[in-house]
Amino acid sequence: MTGTTFWDLVARRAARTPDAPALIQGAESARQERRITFGALHRRAERVAAGLYERGVRPGSRVVWQLPTRIETVLFSLALARIGAVQSPVVPLYRAHEVGQVLRRTRAAFFAVPGVWRGFDHRAMADRLAAGLPGPLTVIEAYDTLPDADPAVLPPPPADDDEVRWIYWTSGTTAAPKGVLHTDRSLRTAGRWLGAALRLGPSDIGSMAFPYAHVAGPDYTVMLLEHGIPAVLLEHFALPGALAAYRRHRVTLAGGSTAFYALFLAEARKLPPGRRLLPSLRLLAGGGAPKPPALYHEVVAGLGCQLTHGYAMTEAPMVTMGDPYDSPGHLAGTDGRPPAGMEIRIAPGSGEIRLRGPAVCRGYLDEPAPFDADGFLPTGDLGHLAPSGHLVVTGRLKDIIIRKGENISAQEIEELLSRHPDIADAAVVGLPDTTRGERVCAVVEQPPGARELTLATLSAHLLSHGLAPHKLPEQLELLPALPRDTTLRKVRKQQLRERFGGGGPGRGEAPDPPPQ
Repeated sequence: MTGTTFWDLVARRAARTPDAPALIQGAESARQERRITFGALHRRAERVAAGLYERGVRPGSRVVWQLPTRIETVLFSLALARIGAVQSPVVPLYRAHEVGQVLRRTRAAFFAVPGVWRGFDHRAMADRLAAGLPGPLTVIEAYDTLPDADPAVLPPPPADDDEVRWIYWTSGTTAAPKGVLHTDRSLRTAGRWLGAALRLGPSDIGSMAFPYAHVAGPDYTVMLLEHGIPAVLLEHFALPGALAAYRRHRVTLAGGSTAFYALFLAEARKLPPGRRLLPSLRLLAGGGAPKPPALYHEVVAGLGCQLTHGYAMTEAPMVTMGDPYDSPGHLAGTDGRPPAGMEIRIAPGSGEIRLRGPAVCRGYLDEPAPFDADGFLPTGDLGHLAPSGHLVVTGRLKDIIIRKGENISAQEIEELLSRHPDIADAAVVGLPDTTRGERVCAVVEQPPGARELTLATLSAHLLSHGLAPHKLPEQLELLPALPRDTTLRKVRKQQLRERFGGGGPGRGEAPDPPPQ
């Protein structure tokens, strides 16, 4: 079966507007910035593909990469698409505990890392992990310098857009991450739908402040290739530092989770009345965490731009998105409408959201097909469809904490806590947080005679077992016994959320973990 592959999009855009800017590496100083045109993006990606081919990467080779949001990362990913390799991106925040699982489960032959990045030696971690794998693993450093060779060595580009060439990872209700299988077609469809929903035009200038290793990375790239517009990439997103690049390039479109909205609002409140934080910004768009209706009105009033919020997941990167021209009531109180081709079914009884359409994944790596008898994907999320067709997400069945747009498995942390000698049992819950969306709270039951835990000792234990720093609990509560139901003895997590979610101080609370 043939179709429009990811590489086809790159080649077509390069032929149409070769000299138009594609990517700008943003920095606080203009002298530190770099940029690349669509024509150069095509040429350099093909040379990187040739260099990788000479290193042994072939069509179908499984390549895990853990790289930050840089022009070089986009080139690396596009090079793999040119070859037809199967790529599995991993966010740079992850450490040995998560990365080791990905390498083993993908049976990867290649692993690309940035070397030492933000104080952490990814190369050393990769070498340690490689020594414990059953098969050989070639480690490639791909930060400033990428493999390079004459494209004449390459075979023809892939022609089938419906083969699985992307494996993204998401934490579900189990501690082990799930490998989500995507094709060029599913990601291309999601990107096209998103671009249409945001009503992109030739004068738009986008921005990527999120990890490019997210499934949003290729979706956003599709938007740029389809519409021929540039985007500012930010390797380190922090405010107010990032504002200089946004202003310099007159960014019109920015996005992220609700935590990003709050950060922008906090900066806007520092300005004199009547002055806009980003005068060029027309639209703030995102998803990844619940959006309180009041936040919509705060953004519109405080930033002077429109806010659209959507519903998506790794398994279906574009399900719904608010229309910038929709009514304020719908934009504030719903998650938008699905595009034509995306079917949403609300399961009778449970109220679970189920999905079917060309942007939905093919399933999970090495797991039974997750679809129901009618081909719909159960999401584990709860919601309902308004008469207008707008989706309203009301909660979730799966025990996931969404902190700053990152999915964190409570069960994964609970399993590591169970290894601590001074913990008899533990429950990890997400509590509402105005800046993070949710904060991670560990509620611990200790055995008799145990030493009293502190947040610092708890964090040290989790880090020693390889947990990524961004997953560390920010709040610790000690109880003589966890509340349980009387039948299956399951912990009543809702009671814990209600008891400790009021914003008062816990036994231990911590700020955001430092980047590592």
